[in-house]
Amino acid sequence: MSVRDIRIEDYNYPLSDSRIARYPLADRASCRLLAADDAGNFRHLHFSDLPALLPEGALLACNDTRVINARIEMHKPTGSRIEIFLLEPVSPVDYVLMFQAKGSCRWSCLVGNRKKWKEGELVKEIEVNGVAVRLSAVIVGRLPGNAFEVEFSWDVPEVNWASVVEAAGQIPIPPYLNRESEKSDEDDYQTVYARMQGSVAAPTAGLHFTDGLIAEIKGRGVTMLPVTLHVGAGTFQPVKADTIGGHPMHTETFTVTEAAVRELVDALEAGRPVAAVGTTTVRTLESLPRLGFNIMSGDESLHVDQWQAYEEPDYDTAEALRALLRYMKESGVGSLTAATSIMIAPGFRWRVVNAMVTNFHQPQSTLLLLVASFLGDDTGDSPLWRRYYDEALDRGYRFLSYGDACFFTHAAR
Repeated sequence: MSVRDIRIEDYNYPLSDSRIARYPLADRASCRLLAADDAGNFRHLHFSDLPALLPEGALLACNDTRVINARIEMHKPTGSRIEIFLLEPVSPVDYVLMFQAKGSCRWSCLVGNRKKWKEGELVKEIEVNGVAVRLSAVIVGRLPGNAFEVEFSWDVPEVNWASVVEAAGQIPIPPYLNRESEKSDEDDYQTVYARMQGSVAAPTAGLHFTDGLIAEIKGRGVTMLPVTLHVGAGTFQPVKADTIGGHPMHTETFTVTEAAVRELVDALEAGRPVAAVGTTTVRTLESLPRLGFNIMSGDESLHVDQWQAYEEPDYDTAEALRALLRYMKESGVGSLTAATSIMIAPGFRWRVVNAMVTNFHQPQSTLLLLVASFLGDDTGDSPLWRRYYDEALDRGYRFLSYGDACFFTHAAR
């Protein structure tokens, strides 16, 4: 069966609302951890046990993106409430330059209550570091899908956009939490290693880490490897087609340093295991060799297509990563920003990741397909992902963003 013919209904399971964790535990590392492999073996542990599960010499890659206050509530003079949800930068398009912008910028946005805001300027009075700032928003055009291009401007030119959005917006917690964001979410919905601003959703597998746990992991000879993928709202996009071939995978921007790619090459050639914290980190790491293969083939668009991994000829993973390093050196860049729409589903050939820390994902989601692929999903009545999820449901695990975690490993394939 072609990967495009996979039926999304085969990745359904009964998740009641009562099993969705509305808030995290007070101690991040005290959540439960289902440790399992692709041979059907599993243990019930706690996240604080993770350091002992990571072999000495392993790489532990994590996504250091930081969630921005992407929900900006404004009002028309009539009192109508309009919510502007930031998706991704338009001008400047570079994330770093965007958050340094002064005076004005443009974003791709979703607009709540759009029928009440057809034209005109919205204004919001905010305070930035004790200074009164007048923030205005104007729709300047339509974008693909349901998005609009919105121009923001503010009247204190020495204030940058990072400070403006921090003061004007709210943290965008997932819709399935079915509650408004609260003050506690400003810390709870960020990883302790969050650094690069740009995400509108957290890489939630990383929410379980504490500074103490990271110190313990490093003390065991494990190398932490930061990468950056800015998580978009598309991560919550449901699969509406009957088969995944009809689902357009969302595109996300990621950045890796030359040092990180070199570390990966060294690890692969030395046979050191590579563990990834979260599906966003997985998507980044597994996109890299395909990016290198594109460059080897003369394609320097720096974009990994949705189905490319299932259509390309065989190639050597380390060689592709070395091609990526050569491209970076010849381009004179210490870090590379690219985009990926990669679809990871059963039938995918895993090239980089040997172990994965992840949360329990929504039914019929592309994230669940990724987990099924990693575990070596079969087409029987009880594939491994289902056995493990059934076990977690039976044992009272907490699900989704603020819930419990999994540590999955697979043998070399």
